[in-house]
Formats: sequence, C-alpha cells, structure tokens
Amino acid sequence: MENTNLQDYSHKRFNILTGEWVLVSPHRAKRPWQGQNEEISSEKRPAYDETCYLCATNTRINGEINPDYKDVFVFTNDFAALQKDSPSFSVNDGLLKAQSETGICKVICFSPDHSKSLAQMEVEDIKKVVHAWQREFKDLGANENINYVQIFENKGAVMGCSNPHPHGQIWSQSTLPNEVDKKNHQQKEYFTKNNSSLLGDYLQQELAVNERIIFQNDDFVVLIPFWAIWPFEAMIAPKKAQKDILELSDVEAKNFAEAIAIITQLYDKLFHTSFPYSSGIHQAPTNGEENKHWHWHMSFYPPLLRSATIKKFMVGYEMFGSPQRDITAEVAAKKLRELL
Repeated sequence: MENTNLQDYSHKRFNILTGEWVLVSPHRAKRPWQGQNEEISSEKRPAYDETCYLCATNTRINGEINPDYKDVFVFTNDFAALQKDSPSFSVNDGLLKAQSETGICKVICFSPDHSKSLAQMEVEDIKKVVHAWQREFKDLGANENINYVQIFENKGAVMGCSNPHPHGQIWSQSTLPNEVDKKNHQQKEYFTKNNSSLLGDYLQQELAVNERIIFQNDDFVVLIPFWAIWPFEAMIAPKKAQKDILELSDVEAKNFAEAIAIITQLYDKLFHTSFPYSSGIHQAPTNGEENKHWHWHMSFYPPLLRSATIKKFMVGYEMFGSPQRDITAEVAAKKLRELL
C-alpha cells in the first residue's frame, strides 16, 4: 500500500546503489509554473542527410568514409575524450593531485536511418544494437589496460548531443569512474554481508509492492527507482543477477531490447515529443576479478518535467547541497504506466 506521507511531505530517500540521499518535495509540484517555455521542435528529419557525418557512405570530419552500413556501425571516436597512447604520469604537489588516464572511445550508430531513434526502431533492430554492445564490451574489456567500459547515449540537443543521427558512445578506461566506484562499493558491501545481489533483492521488493513498476517481461523489469533524481528517471534491470551484458542469452538480449523499446516509446508519448535523455549501462569492471557482487542495469536520466518545453535543471540547492525532486517516483511511474 502506498505511503501517503511520501506523497504529501518533504523527505529524503536513500540511493542504495550510491550510498547517497535525494531530497523529495512533493508539495512543490502543486505550485504554478512561471519559468521558461520554449517552442516544440517540429523538425522532420530525412532518412539520409548528405551533411551528416554519421550517415552511411558520408565522409567524416577526419576524412574517413563511412561504409554503406545496413544496421549497426561502430568506429573509434574522431574526437575521443580519452587517449590510448597517453604517457603515464602523476602530480603530487601538496594538495594538488593528478594522474594520467588512458582509454579508448567509440561511437555506435544504431541505424543507418537518420530520421529514427531507438523509440522508432523495431525490437529486432534494437537487439542488433545489444549484440554490438556485447561485442564491444568483450573486445574492449579484454584489453589489459582497460578496467571499465561505459556504454551510454545522449539523446537530444538539450543533453549535449551534437548530431541527431541515432547513435551512442562507448568510453573505456583504465580506472573506475566516480559513479561506478560508488556502486561497486555499495554492491560489494551488501554482497559480502548477505551473500545476495543488492539490486536483485531490491527488485524483489519492488515487484512485491508494484508501485513503481512500469513494465516487465520474462527477464527484465522497467521501473522508476525509489531514489530517482530526474523527474521521469527510469531503470531497466535483469530479474536474475548478472554481472554484465555478456551473460545475456539471445532470448534475454531480445527481451532487453523490448524493454528499451517500451521505455523510449513511453517517453515519446508522455509529452508528445522526441524525448531527450542520457542513458547508460552500469556493469562490472573488466579488471579480471570475479565481481560476483555486481548486478548490471541501465538507467535513463531525462530532463523534462511538466511538458516538452519545461525542463528540470540541477541548480541552487542541488548544486550546493544534494539532488532534489518535486514529482515523486510513484507519480512518475503511474503517468508512464498509463501510457502503455
């Protein structure tokens, strides 16, 4: 049964995966909006754009020509944030500390169709993306200099996406990024104490109360996490504990693709717009250890709050204190669930 106090009064919710708190202020959702409004983009993109660096057969900025690819195309990022051949160095000057970081960055085009997003792709085509993620994770993770592989997508200009062609990125590096390091610590501590998956046990509780579940199939759950920060933040997680996406069978890969299709389609329906978000898969490090404590998952962080033109910004208290949200996870889940 839903706790009415959580819907009416300010409170904090604990993020079991990071060990951090988020402030929830449900009463603020009732206040009138007098902030920024923008025009909804009605742009219709063509299936092929001769000016797009990611479309098939086009020339990229570095002079390389894309192949005439028919489904998924992966290449090394022409403007990589991490350099493979960076020299090893460190700075230890009192309180001034720095360390060299190396890595490999790739771009993955989900489809040759410039006009589409994941929400408009067939499940079988999204499954091809999942298989490409698996191949890249395996190949990059096998590199002895790579200890973590981050798969992610920025969709929409508001999320910093510089090209509307359907694509994501894969950054791999020698050390664990901050968010992954926190999740690694929390999951390992719980597994050591309970000999079970932290996220797996959480999913069982969520499935039992069924307040924040949006969709589920045989292998996956799509839900609004209890501790969600972004208004319509969502998570896809496998029902059984798996440390990374390499453990997915072909059937599970298809069910994962279905879960991706469902949440992205619901997002587009919510405010009748191509919904912007950042999404990413957190999974076990590729450091050669067993990492039995890991339970991989995919998160979606969309910025839209009340409509296609009203965004949630992390400002003020959120920049100097801690994350805060107005709409509760339960209300957000209900709104998305009603669109199924």
